[in-house]
Amino acid sequence: MSTLSTERCVVRNTAGNKGRSLAVAPGKTATRHLHYGRIILDPAARLSIDTGDRETGFVCLKGSATVRTEGTSFTLTPFDALYVPRDAKVEIESGAPGCDLAEIAAPVARRHPVQYVSYQAVQNDNGLHFKAGSAAAERELNILIGKNVEAGRIMAGVTFSAPGNWTSWPPHEHAAMLEEAYLYVDMPAPAFGIQLVYTDAKAPELAVVVRENDCVIMPEGYHPNVAAPGGRINFLWMMAANREDVDRQFGVVNVQPEYASGSSGLEKGQAQR
Repeated sequence: MSTLSTERCVVRNTAGNKGRSLAVAPGKTATRHLHYGRIILDPAARLSIDTGDRETGFVCLKGSATVRTEGTSFTLTPFDALYVPRDAKVEIESGAPGCDLAEIAAPVARRHPVQYVSYQAVQNDNGLHFKAGSAAAERELNILIGKNVEAGRIMAGVTFSAPGNWTSWPPHEHAAMLEEAYLYVDMPAPAFGIQLVYTDAKAPELAVVVRENDCVIMPEGYHPNVAAPGGRINFLWMMAANREDVDRQFGVVNVQPEYASGSSGLEKGQAQR
């Protein structure tokens, strides 16, 4: 039986509240391991978090924040990322003009060290920042938490399309290894896109209009999307591996058979083994 339904896989306007809010969690949505929330603070506001049994990634979407954990402080500006292990205390203080952070987490058994990833460093690394697809499916990928970070389950990055283009094309899936969610970012109104998630290409289970700050969960199925003409579809992608360590592999996908004669376009982001 399919796990795909609008009620379990689509969360609207996940930036609607100040403070810390949780939008995606097992039981609440269709994920098994993946948690996603938002931290939106006014200037100079502070917030304390205990990661508990979850490794956690923070990605700055807007503004700036100082994050203190494990005896060290880090300043995050847009698309910088910070990996924090389980069983850690985290203090966040927003800068000017406030901060907007995505919080990505999954339960793990092992601890890994705190790791900071600057967006500028990602942009300068051809294995983390690259174009995929061509013509109407060309987009820019940035791997923020992937092969560059020691972690047990989580991965994250941001994808920017060209105006009116498709992304996640050719359609691919990785449900045996990873569940995923897309948070749509930097899509000022009236920009919108169409997100498909399906196991049956002839009768897609999900075909939804998406706008900035919406989130769509992909527990299974192929998941291409397309931007409306004149606008871009941009998204923070978040993944959690089914098996800790073993399944945490970016770019290992099954392309939809009708399109399998071509490359997935994700090979540059794969770890060398």
